[in-house]
Amino acid sequence: QAELGLNEHHQNEVINYMRFARSKRGLRLKTVDSCFQDLKESRLVDETFTIDEVSEVLSGLQAVVHSEVESELINTAYTNVLLLRQLFSQAEKWYLKLQTDISELENRELLEQVAEFEKAEFTSSTKKPIIDIIKPKLAPLNEGGTAELLNKEILRLQEENEKLKSRLKTIEMQAMNALDEKSELERALRDLQLDQGTQKDFIKAQDLSDLENTVAALKSEFQKTLSDKTENQKCLEQSLATAKHDLLRVQEQLSMAEKELEKKFQQTAAYRNMKEILTKKNDQIKDLRKRLAKYEPED
Repeated sequence: QAELGLNEHHQNEVINYMRFARSKRGLRLKTVDSCFQDLKESRLVDETFTIDEVSEVLSGLQAVVHSEVESELINTAYTNVLLLRQLFSQAEKWYLKLQTDISELENRELLEQVAEFEKAEFTSSTKKPIIDIIKPKLAPLNEGGTAELLNKEILRLQEENEKLKSRLKTIEMQAMNALDEKSELERALRDLQLDQGTQKDFIKAQDLSDLENTVAALKSEFQKTLSDKTENQKCLEQSLATAKHDLLRVQEQLSMAEKELEKKFQQTAAYRNMKEILTKKNDQIKDLRKRLAKYEPED
C-alpha cells in the first residue's frame, strides 16, 4: 500500500482533499467534453467544409476550451491558497512559522508517489471507504487559546518566583550564620590572647614556650578556618546576588506577561462591548444632569 509518510489523521485529511480535487477535475473534464459535443451538434451539420470554415470552427473550440482550462487552473490555484491559509492560520495561533519548498512540487519521484497513493486509495476494490466524508470545519483558535497560554506562563513564572524567594531566604540565613561563626571565632581569639597575657607572669619559661607554641598552632588553625569561612561567605554572597538578579528577571517577565494579557483582554469583544456600554451610560448621565440643571432654582 502506498503511503505518504504522514500519521493516520493527516493522511485522512489528504485523502479528503484528493477526493475533492478528483470531483472538481471530473466536473471540468465533463465541461470540456460538452464543448466538443456542442460543437458536433451545432456546427458539424454539413457534409463538406471549406478551409476557412474548419479554421473558424477550430478557433471557436480553442477559445472555449482555453477559457474552461484557464478557469479551472485559476480556481485550483485559489483553492490551494485557501488550504494553505487554513494551515498557516492554525500554526500562527501557536506562534509557529511553517515553511514550504516550492522545488519539491516538481519532484517527479514524489509526484509518482502521490499518483500511486491516489491509485491505491481510489481504485482498489478492497479499500475500505473513509467514514468521515463530511469533515467538520476547522475549529479556530480564538483569543481564549492565547489567554490560556499567557495564564499558564504567568502561573509558571509565579511558581519560579516563589522558589527563588525561598532560595534567597535560605542563602541569607546561611550568610548570617557564617558571619556569626566568624564573630565567635574572633572573640575566642581575643579571649585566648588575653588569657595568654595574664598567665605570662605565673608560669615558667618552658611552660610559656609550650603555651606560645599551642597558641601559634591555634592561631594558624583559626586563620585557616577563618579563610575557609571567608571564602564560603563570598560564595554565598555571589549566590545571593545571582538569586536577586534571577528574581528581578522573573518579576520583569511576570510584569510583561501581565501587560500582554491586559493588552489581549482589551482587544476582546467583551471588553469593547463593556467599554461601549460604559460610554453610553456616561453620556446618558451627562444628559440627565443637563436636564436636571434646567429645573433647579437659581440662587
